[in-house]
Amino acid sequence: MPAVFTHANGDAVFAFKSLIEMPRKEAALVAAVLVAAMGYTIIALEWLPHMTIIAAITALLAYGLSRGLKYEDMQQGMIAALSRSMGAVYLFFFIGLMVSALMMSGSIPTLMYYGFNLISPEYFYLSAFVLSSLIGVSIGSSLTTCATVGVAFIGMGEAFHANLAMTAGAVVSGAFFGDKMSPLSDTTGIAASIVGIDLFEHIRNMAYTTVPAWLLTALATGWLLPAAAAHDLNSTAVFREQLQASGLVHAYSLIPFAVLVVLAVRRVNAVVAMLATILSAVAVTYLHSSPNLATLGSWFYGGFKLEGGFEHIGRLVSRGGLESMFFTQAIVILGLSLGGLLFTLGIIPSLLDGVRHLLTSAGRATACVAATAIGVNVLIGEQYLSILLAGETFKPVYDKLGLHPRNLSRTLEDAGTVINPLVPWSVCGVFIAKTLGVAVLDYLPYAFFCYLSLLLTLVFGWTGVTLSRK
Repeated sequence: MPAVFTHANGDAVFAFKSLIEMPRKEAALVAAVLVAAMGYTIIALEWLPHMTIIAAITALLAYGLSRGLKYEDMQQGMIAALSRSMGAVYLFFFIGLMVSALMMSGSIPTLMYYGFNLISPEYFYLSAFVLSSLIGVSIGSSLTTCATVGVAFIGMGEAFHANLAMTAGAVVSGAFFGDKMSPLSDTTGIAASIVGIDLFEHIRNMAYTTVPAWLLTALATGWLLPAAAAHDLNSTAVFREQLQASGLVHAYSLIPFAVLVVLAVRRVNAVVAMLATILSAVAVTYLHSSPNLATLGSWFYGGFKLEGGFEHIGRLVSRGGLESMFFTQAIVILGLSLGGLLFTLGIIPSLLDGVRHLLTSAGRATACVAATAIGVNVLIGEQYLSILLAGETFKPVYDKLGLHPRNLSRTLEDAGTVINPLVPWSVCGVFIAKTLGVAVLDYLPYAFFCYLSLLLTLVFGWTGVTLSRK
């Protein structure tokens, strides 16, 4: 078992053995070089985050060896960090299975079909926000929402001369609301698992900041933004027609969603709730189709595949499966290993020891977590790393302050997940700008939800409102 790192005053803070008593200036220099190198590989070289983290781990291992450490000891630190959060790896298996099940049963397609009825010509920007929110929660992917529903709204906006920057801002706001609040979202799962709390407990606690931010955004998009002279809603009509023609839209297909919501409200364990949802979804599937076991197996592994010429809804509906989770699971494993190595080498303990005299209140801790998550997003452009690094760094601080870890996971999303699309060179920013054809700096002023979430989490942190203790 790893030894516990303690401060000079004897307070146990880190559940890792710090192998080096690293001077603060050296720790700051190593951290700065590491962040700069990671930012360069992701932004300039366009590496996937996996390769960047692997390179960072390799560099730190080499640094440790040069300081006379044994590889086995450093590896033990990485394993210790990973073992504490292996629940995340298992969680994502079941998320992949559940997405496939909700697609094949028609649960998500049916929710989308009814959602497209929400579009109002009079309140075009509000409609874009609300529908993007609904689709985002349904599929758990902000980028997929932007690449499908978002593109449709941009097309409609061009048709009746709406402001495209306002349209993109509404879409981004809704898509990232869904990314935060959906149990199918990988960032939501990562934020919950990195601090060691139940997925649905995390989502319920996020509602304290997310729901007010959503309502304020709805008010802003509905009444502050000018009306668009909408006359043609053909784009959404095509979506509805293809969903209807797919044979997946049935009122009874919403039963699995009802099962998931009821079990979440009753605080049933996330994996147990997902298993019950999967079973009910498979049962519903056989009410309108009869897939054989071979087909079910392929859908659960590779994701549900909608056959036929459904080009408009194909990217929305053909999703899920174990395979779709491998990308995220690998990031979690590598990110946790990197965090463990940073602790083991004494880099994070040294930096935190330098500021621990400042971290004496919930407000200061919240501000530091938010600043770290935003800083990683700006310097590296990666939302996964902003959650993983900030979560791993500040969990001991929250433990020492007696704050429940769900406060930390909420701040990670409020300052990590939703800030990434506001950074022009970030992964989400580059993708959205390219997909929607609207520059990040153009839609940024109208992505109300993203910075309202950050503002509210800071306000609640300083005032103590909605913060819970152990």
